[in-house]
Amino acid sequence: MGSWLVTVLDHRRSGGGRPQGRPEGPLARRDGVELHAREGGLGCVDANGEVRWWRPCPGRPNAAHLSCDRALVTTDSFEYTARGQDGPALLLDLADGTTVAELRGERGAALGDGRFVLGPDGHDAFDTRAYDRDGTLLDSWRSYGHYVVGSGLRVVETDRRHPTGSRVVRLLSGGRIERGPLLADPQAPAPLVLPDGTLLVLDAGVLRAVGPGLDDAVLTELLPLAPQDRPRFTGSLHRTADDRLTVTLVERHPTRMGSYTTHAWTLDLHAP
Repeated sequence: MGSWLVTVLDHRRSGGGRPQGRPEGPLARRDGVELHAREGGLGCVDANGEVRWWRPCPGRPNAAHLSCDRALVTTDSFEYTARGQDGPALLLDLADGTTVAELRGERGAALGDGRFVLGPDGHDAFDTRAYDRDGTLLDSWRSYGHYVVGSGLRVVETDRRHPTGSRVVRLLSGGRIERGPLLADPQAPAPLVLPDGTLLVLDAGVLRAVGPGLDDAVLTELLPLAPQDRPRFTGSLHRTADDRLTVTLVERHPTRMGSYTTHAWTLDLHAP
């Protein structure tokens, strides 16, 4: 892995900053086609703004992934169930919105040729399954987290365990797993992918770079978190319009319900 470097340009600390909900806008877009969610329904809109189809949804759509002529839509249930807040994951025909298969999973990713991976969430679930365009199971792995397609299929694992056993891994055929560096945070946020395939991972207040070969390096220690404090922090990574990096950690107060502190950094990222 090349030696990516960062320079911290700014650090701000402010009150408030409760973790935000899901962003506004389409769930997914590709080649002028967009999937939009509304309360109780899901629709497909073309490049001219015309509605191709609209259908009711048995859950509250929260994310979508497009692969060839298929769409995978994950949902939240309207009520708390034995599976927590997870609703069904719908494999749809993108042409007309009809259901191809109803699956279970909280996070997914498109693999191409109408194939997807999907992982169920929860303390008793730590698995990823690959499905073909008809919803037939192709492969499965004992791993779960944020999926990154490119340089194979990599996962920034989130096992929600203390102490954590999460790693950055690569999923191989036949259920095999290539294991990379161990993480400190059992719920690291989604990584950023750099042009050379390097992943930027915010790991318990430490910014790390994990290369396509799963080699890793610490770029900067922004706010290293002790194990007992990590559940109170929610992180995020974003690229800005001027190609800089913003890192945010939202801290929940240990005793005052509804009280939050936001730690925000602006960084310059230097390519190797």
